[in-house]
Amino acid sequence: MSTVYLSDEILNRVDKPARYTGGEIGSVIKAPGTYDVRFAFCFPDNYDVGMSCLGLRILYHLMNEGRDYCYCERCFAPWPDMEEAMRANNMPLFSMETRTPLDEFDLVGFTLQFEMSYTNILNMLDLANIPLYTKDRVYGQPFVCAGGPCAMNPEPLADFIDFFLIGEGEEMNLEMLDVYRQWKHSGSTDRNEFLRMVARVPGVYVPSLYDVSYNEDGTIAAIEPKEDFVPRSVRKRIISDLDKVYFPENIVVPLTKVIHDRIMLELFRGCIRGCRFCQAGFIYRPFREKHADTLVDNAMTLECNSGYEEMSLTSLSTSDYRELEPLTRKLVELLTPQKVSLSVPSLRVDEFPDDLLDRIESVRKSGLTIAPEAGTQRMRDVINKGVTMEDFDKTINIAIDKGRDRVKLYFMIGLPTETMEDVEGIAQMAEHVVELFKAKNRARRLTVSLGISSFVPKPFTPFQWEAQDTAEMLKEKQDYLKRRLPRGKITLSWNDTPTSVLEALFARGDRRTGDILYRAWQNGCKFDSWNEHLNLDGWYKAIEDSGLDPKFYTERARSTDEILPWSVIDVGVTEAFLARERDRAYKGLVTKNCKQACSMCGAKCFDGGICNEH
Repeated sequence: MSTVYLSDEILNRVDKPARYTGGEIGSVIKAPGTYDVRFAFCFPDNYDVGMSCLGLRILYHLMNEGRDYCYCERCFAPWPDMEEAMRANNMPLFSMETRTPLDEFDLVGFTLQFEMSYTNILNMLDLANIPLYTKDRVYGQPFVCAGGPCAMNPEPLADFIDFFLIGEGEEMNLEMLDVYRQWKHSGSTDRNEFLRMVARVPGVYVPSLYDVSYNEDGTIAAIEPKEDFVPRSVRKRIISDLDKVYFPENIVVPLTKVIHDRIMLELFRGCIRGCRFCQAGFIYRPFREKHADTLVDNAMTLECNSGYEEMSLTSLSTSDYRELEPLTRKLVELLTPQKVSLSVPSLRVDEFPDDLLDRIESVRKSGLTIAPEAGTQRMRDVINKGVTMEDFDKTINIAIDKGRDRVKLYFMIGLPTETMEDVEGIAQMAEHVVELFKAKNRARRLTVSLGISSFVPKPFTPFQWEAQDTAEMLKEKQDYLKRRLPRGKITLSWNDTPTSVLEALFARGDRRTGDILYRAWQNGCKFDSWNEHLNLDGWYKAIEDSGLDPKFYTERARSTDEILPWSVIDVGVTEAFLARERDRAYKGLVTKNCKQACSMCGAKCFDGGICNEH
């Protein structure tokens, strides 16, 4: 067992050395040699982003506490200055807790939160001296696994990841560890034997156990299991009862500033809304809540053990939580004497409690953030947003009356059926906010910030078959808003168009796109979600050398009878339902949310949450 020596000379040369030193309050320190199974939990972005991930914080402690034979340690992508120092000193990638080289672990697991982190996965494997391709790994080298939302289309990474964990991991991860321990103690040296064993765990997908064939036009002809016991499709795992699910009593408190530097309290999983562009709203179904009493207990335990001064309620649409009013009242009552502030993001304008701002801002005041997503009512109906201008005006007026002078609005361009009139509607909504403030003589200090993202068609949404706008079309819409909006009280930010196109390429890619990924990494591409590090020349050369046409994946609309790369994954929501929702989108029809009526999406197969109430 090795330990990487991290010298002061190196740490003094890199930005934020606390990203690499470990030793944080709440981190788990064990004697590595006394544990059967060692798992390296890897986040393919820097420490600042990774330590803001609630899933990492939960599963890290779960694996350390849930199996007494396991030691789970963390690893993050080193920032370019640290990578340069590591390569110059032949230093392998190492874990935070014990600085053990990753190639000495039993299992190396990545969480897939964003497609633009994929090159970092290859770079981290290379830094760890682990062969990038699954076919090149031999006995004694770690198994590489992955999970998270992007694992819902695992195919672009199929040649690099030994197996994927599909869905929620609290039960599945522990079952996977049990299987690995059983294989390890069997004395077998056959890696394929373990993969055949772990493929029997519900929710585990092993790409090497499937054959993929293609038609002459490049579409998929078939995805076939290689052995009889291999399931034709892998159904995601969920936790039915969130009140009984594991939640850590301690969390790691970073020694340096991270993006979300606070306690995060998860209210529920899933979403009742069904916005047709939103992948999370479908892949996390069914909607399941924690009771307020459970959440208060979780909150006060973490506040006591962490010392944080801020707590955030997190979920896809926080205002849909049925006990939000009593929960926030109780938390404010308990947290205010401790000078701990409470933030409630992801509020909807159609369900905005009048007195909520007063309750949550008893310690400190913040701006208002809302996401209309589209600038016209027609477009909001197309995407099933379910909010009106009346809802919008009511929320803005509440904010004005409560003394707010900072408003952030989030919109999306490039949505199916969008016209320039819809884009103009975005500008008009921003100007409308200014007018509402002026009407009450509150515009003097007002700041309106517009965040504009580009639509990316995602798997398991009603828009999974849609073509993405061309790069030229997206840029035209961005340029229009730049010209249209006056400088001063309204500021505009947007996603770079090339990044959105690359995101779509891998969001809907098949196994062949892994070649583009590998070539891009060879060309020096990494940290692609960071504008200052995006290497477009490297990407363009990788695409050209691969011989693949990226427009086949991005700008091509699919037919509903086409076999999609992610067809091997079953999220419970049926393809028939998604196709019906697509038809309703083109008709401008709004589908009722899950509280109002069951839309027969298929998630009832999980026998949990709101589905059991209908």
